[in-house]
Amino acid sequence: MGMEVVWVRQFTPYLGTVVYAFAAILGVYLLSTFIGSRIYRWWSRRGVMESPVMWTVLAFSALFPLITSSPVFDIPDALRLIFGVAPFTGLLGFLTPMLVDRRSAGDPGKAGSAYAVNVLGCIVGPVLAGFVLLPYVSERWALTALALPWLIVGVRPLLPGPSAGRVPRLAAVALLPLAAFLVYVGKGYSETNPSAQVRRDSTATVIAVGTGMGKQILVNGYGMTSLTPITKMMAHLPLAFLDHPPHDALDICFGMGTTFRSLLSWKINTTAVELVPSVPRLFWYFHSNAPEVVKMPQAHIVIDDGRRYLERTQQQFDLITIDPPPPVEAAGSSMLYSEEFYAAARKRLKPGGILAQWLPEGDAQDFAAVARSLKNSFPYVRVFRWQTHWGFHFLCTEQPLPNLTAGELRNRLPADAAIDLAEWAPQGPVSETVFNSFQSLMQSEVPIEKLIQQSPATPALTDDRPINEYYVLRRMSLESVGEIQSE
Repeated sequence: MGMEVVWVRQFTPYLGTVVYAFAAILGVYLLSTFIGSRIYRWWSRRGVMESPVMWTVLAFSALFPLITSSPVFDIPDALRLIFGVAPFTGLLGFLTPMLVDRRSAGDPGKAGSAYAVNVLGCIVGPVLAGFVLLPYVSERWALTALALPWLIVGVRPLLPGPSAGRVPRLAAVALLPLAAFLVYVGKGYSETNPSAQVRRDSTATVIAVGTGMGKQILVNGYGMTSLTPITKMMAHLPLAFLDHPPHDALDICFGMGTTFRSLLSWKINTTAVELVPSVPRLFWYFHSNAPEVVKMPQAHIVIDDGRRYLERTQQQFDLITIDPPPPVEAAGSSMLYSEEFYAAARKRLKPGGILAQWLPEGDAQDFAAVARSLKNSFPYVRVFRWQTHWGFHFLCTEQPLPNLTAGELRNRLPADAAIDLAEWAPQGPVSETVFNSFQSLMQSEVPIEKLIQQSPATPALTDDRPINEYYVLRRMSLESVGEIQSE
């Protein structure tokens, strides 16, 4: 079970962050264990002892994920998981009931105590992996540490005592050099780029790579965001629409810190909530002035779950911005798109406040479910398509937003905010760049009913209906179009 925690981090770059990724790991693990146990029941009728070679092979196979999860080797994604996990778990499926039978000898009490020890290991293993090993060492060394007991068992034929036979001894002699070879060549995703900045914690491994506008932040090897004006507009568009001077803003999901930084350009109290502790620690990598930004008296960074923070805080905000981790289908992301989440956010808005939701690409059902949950949660919702091709800005309020022109929005930006919005645009006057940015959005407003009509039968997204997370069956059908952003 401790190894399974490591496997999740190792295979995320290939399987993604969706619920089906963990289900695939668990499915291969359980199926292999079942096959191994069935083989054992057939083999046990013969009444013979297992070969010591089996323990040596078990120890060797425990390190297979080092190879199959390494980007150094070009392997189809599905085979990475199967070849990495199935041999080891299949052997465990064979050996575990064998040990229980050997321990109990038909005594139910002894069998129960054997399974109790197994359950205890299932508790200690994940705690050891998640809170002792992975926050401090790479996945490669964490897996090696967890495999160490099996390696010790695997070389047992070399210990003094009754002869284990020539083949088991040769296998045991070969085990350590072969294991060392796997450890040496099986560099993980975070170890293949020497210039990468890596931070680890009990939640995830966070990697910052790239230069200039090509910088990326990856969580467990999966890209989260990039340097893009989209994340600047998440702050400036709703703040420009406010009918009163803003004072407090909440930024849920820190990412590269771009939205957080843009909010602070308005010189308002800004709280950013981030689930992964290591993400804000790399703020400096993406923005050269990050050290000065975090020292601002208005800047506050909180490590917590965004939903939990909203439900516990008593503070009120003029603006709440939400940018859930990609993709839209990411496991757990429905908790930041559901009606229950919006109800919690609505309580934390000041009178006249705005909730700004970013929704990137998805299928027709994703768009309809999120749009319907927002429409059910707020009396007024305006939707702006980003540059006619990708993603939507939702502005949700208790009262109608004023019908402002691009020029009026531009004029509402403080000087520092205008400079921030124009930072990554082509060279030109700041005023003109800001005007063009707002003009592009104003010309791309979409009625929320149009999103809902993409899949009118799809219900609103709620906590008990995480429509975005469970998508495989519907995408196998022909009814999912989800092409509104290209119309």
